[in-house]
Amino acid sequence: MRNLRVILMVEIAIFGALGFVLDFIAFKMPQGGSVSLVMIPIVLMAFRRGVLAGVLTGVLVGLLQIVTGTVSVTPLSFGYVVLQVILDYLAAYGVVGLAGIMRGRYLQAAEKKRTGQMLWAVVAGVLIGSLLRYAMHVVTGILFFGMFAEGNVLVYSAVYNATYMIPVFLLAAFVCSALFAAAPKLVHANQ
Repeated sequence: MRNLRVILMVEIAIFGALGFVLDFIAFKMPQGGSVSLVMIPIVLMAFRRGVLAGVLTGVLVGLLQIVTGTVSVTPLSFGYVVLQVILDYLAAYGVVGLAGIMRGRYLQAAEKKRTGQMLWAVVAGVLIGSLLRYAMHVVTGILFFGMFAEGNVLVYSAVYNATYMIPVFLLAAFVCSALFAAAPKLVHANQ
C-alpha cells in the first residue's frame, strides 16, 4: 500500500514537471494565456490514476509556474494578485484534472476494444477540462483584466480567452487521442 502511494506521488511529480516544461513550447498571448501542450500530462494523469491525481498534477503545474515566476499578473494590489494567481494558475490547471471523469468510460471501451468509444471518452474528457479551465480564465479576465476591455468586459474576456483555449483544446484532444490510441497501456497504471 505504501509503495503504491510513493509511485503515485512520483508519477504526479513527473507529469507535473512535464506539463511545466511543455508550457514553455508555446505561442504566448500579449496579456496572458498561451497555446501549448501543458494540458496533455494533466489529462494523461487524470485518465491513468483518476480525477484526484489529475487535479493534483494540474495544481502542481500551476505551483511550478508560480514559484518560478512564469506568471502573467495584473498590475493591482498584492491581495488581488494573490487571488488572481490562485484562480488563474492553481485552480485553472487543477480543474483540467476533472477530465478524469471520463476515465471509467475509457476503460470500459478499452476492455471491449472499441477504439471509437475510447477516443470519444478522451475527447470528452479533454473538452470537460478545457471548458472548466476556460471558465476560470474568463472569470479572472473579468475580475482582473477588465481595464483592457473595450466595451463589455464579459464579451472581451470570453473572446480573448477563446482565442487561445479553442486551439489548446483542439491540440490536446488530437495529441491525447493519438497517444491513447497508439499506447492504451499508458492509461493502465498497473500494467
